[in-house]
Amino acid sequence: MNRLKGKVAIITGGSAGIGEAIAKTFACEGAAVVITGRRKHELDRVADDIGKSQGRCVSVPGSITDEAHVRVAVRQAIEQFGALDILINNAGVGDFGRRIHELDDQAWADVLDVNVTGAFRMTRAAISEMLTRQRGSIVNISSIASLVGIPLLPAYAASKGALDSLTRAIAIDYAKDGIRCNVVNPGLISTPMAAPLMANPEQLDPILAYYPIRRPGRPEEVANMVLYLASDEAAWVTGGTFPIDGGMTAW
Repeated sequence: MNRLKGKVAIITGGSAGIGEAIAKTFACEGAAVVITGRRKHELDRVADDIGKSQGRCVSVPGSITDEAHVRVAVRQAIEQFGALDILINNAGVGDFGRRIHELDDQAWADVLDVNVTGAFRMTRAAISEMLTRQRGSIVNISSIASLVGIPLLPAYAASKGALDSLTRAIAIDYAKDGIRCNVVNPGLISTPMAAPLMANPEQLDPILAYYPIRRPGRPEEVANMVLYLASDEAAWVTGGTFPIDGGMTAW
């Protein structure tokens, strides 16, 4: 407990799945959290859950594709809680089930606008505040799709590969300013996004055959790794890539 006592964090995509788990884990560890996302009802549900557990949370509905929303989220962290110590770039979308010749320009652009440019916008705004205090921790949520070839998700894989590279660039550029940046690469996690796959054993079982630990991961397991990287316990960790994938990338 209290590994993040006194810290203030923004978590994008905080209304469900990995983002919800990170928000609740951080709040339990003493952080004040600002959660963003496009589904106001779900954001408010998460904020209410955190409040009922005596945690501190503010929900800021909107999309990280909107620069105005990004600025509002950072401003809310400062106005409500007085600082910004941690940014978790978790919001993401996918275009699954198609090969590259089946994608049009708009489908490609939509994925990159959230997964790469959205993270860039959010990071730019957060770093401007972190620089004033000469400290901060940024954790980007990527995917094992950036590390190994996975069929039928070219735009998603490209966006996550770019996010990994962006992480390293940020780590190098801002280490002298006390700002760390790392990336976590989950495998198959039991989230609402993966629910259709989880409900179809004929599709799920062949996929799990690639995982030495023969089950999907849980959002809370990802949140625990993110907690370490966001905390002062990881003060000497920056620019790192951290798969959490039941051993899938060990093959």
